[in-house]
Amino acid sequence: MLTHLALHVPDVEACVAFYTRYCGLVVTHERPSSSSGGRIVWMARPGDEGRFVFVLLPGGVRREPEKRALSHLGFALGSVEEVDAVAARGAAEGCLLWPPKREPYPVGYYCGLLDPAGNCVEFSYGQPLGPGAPRP
Repeated sequence: MLTHLALHVPDVEACVAFYTRYCGLVVTHERPSSSSGGRIVWMARPGDEGRFVFVLLPGGVRREPEKRALSHLGFALGSVEEVDAVAARGAAEGCLLWPPKREPYPVGYYCGLLDPAGNCVEFSYGQPLGPGAPRP
């Protein structure tokens, strides 16, 4: 069972703010980093702390992704309108990478933002995972 994803980032505080604002994650644990200074932060969706956490580690280098690159973190949203709202906020704040687009199943409707570390974060609706997933 996958329990966490840990990434080194150049600015932990900026990434905490991004994932709180755009993804609804909250800090569930934090501690000083013994090796690099700064702090190590665990984040999760409220209620999911025991299933999956996202760990931000200090000391990373900003990534420079290509517009056509498909590496990303994926977050499912509850509607097409929520995807559009995230894309509009990202465009206004200068971090929109992929404008909203609809693809055939299983991709669905999605957009992509860049986090402060240069990681692509996809926001989708209608994939077979999370909100909007077809139910058997």
